[in-house]
Amino acid sequence: MLVDGGLGLDLGKAAQSARDGEAAGYDGLWTAETNHDPFLPLVLGAEATGRVELGTGIAVAFARSPMTLANTAWDLQAYSGGRLLLGLGSQIKAHITKRFSMPWSHPAARMREFILAMRAIWTTWETGDKLDFRGDFYQHTLMTPFFDPGPNPHGQPKVFLAAVGQLMTEVAGEVADGMLCHGFTTESYLREVTIPSIERGLAKRGATLADGDFQLSLPAFVVTGTTEEEVARSAKGVREQIAFYGSTPAYRGVLEHHGWGDLQTELNALSKQGKWVEMGELIDDDILGTFAVRGEPSQIAPQLHDRFGGVVHRISFYAPYKAAPDTWLPIIEALKAI
Repeated sequence: MLVDGGLGLDLGKAAQSARDGEAAGYDGLWTAETNHDPFLPLVLGAEATGRVELGTGIAVAFARSPMTLANTAWDLQAYSGGRLLLGLGSQIKAHITKRFSMPWSHPAARMREFILAMRAIWTTWETGDKLDFRGDFYQHTLMTPFFDPGPNPHGQPKVFLAAVGQLMTEVAGEVADGMLCHGFTTESYLREVTIPSIERGLAKRGATLADGDFQLSLPAFVVTGTTEEEVARSAKGVREQIAFYGSTPAYRGVLEHHGWGDLQTELNALSKQGKWVEMGELIDDDILGTFAVRGEPSQIAPQLHDRFGGVVHRISFYAPYKAAPDTWLPIIEALKAI
């Protein structure tokens, strides 16, 4: 199981953040497209490191075209020496149409075509063959030598797709190299819903998870600390984060899988009233323990391995609370030792 961490978006600190992450033993460092660009820190991270993989978790695909994203990824793949993990996500309709002013329709089908179009562009750059991609959402039929960067010495970047619902998860299995699980998932949902959906997608290209070519990445909720106060503070942060995600209609299926569908309705109503603290109080110990591993730092790695070993290929620590950086060092070492 590979262990991943985060790469800060502050450009003034990104290089040192990457060096620190590599020194701590992380196998991959990821950025997110929130209030800053997700790609610029990866340039600085690539320059400052030599081993760790660098990824976007996620970059918003539908805010871009396959061609613009193909260019950015191609350059980063070359500059990093083949260490780019291109993590993509769809975002939701309101953000795509109202924040990015881009088209939205049939997100799973559009994402499938987006990735295939991007791969067609890369193949043209590799082989020199004519670019002739014609889909329902994207058409790419022009590539002249002036705009062709030529072959990449490190090959095509690996593409990871973020997914929760079964349709998008199946698309990940069909056209991506890996999938970025949402933190709002459970062992049961992962094994009984996510994995079968991935397998259906892989079957469309004549592959299976057993082949070992597809990676599943999971940010796992962790409640930990070395004092009772730290544990209580971390539990509060995780409860509130679970409640925040649980209020979203798109994630109702995860709660329904456990028989907690009515909780989503209640959380959604409270979210519209801005009662964030009250929402967290609805996440009882049973729900918390289903979504998160809990214990002293020395107990975390065995629990993560028991739940996700043999299923998840990459794992990171989802900790929506302040924790000392050295909290994670023994957990990283323990996971690598298992």
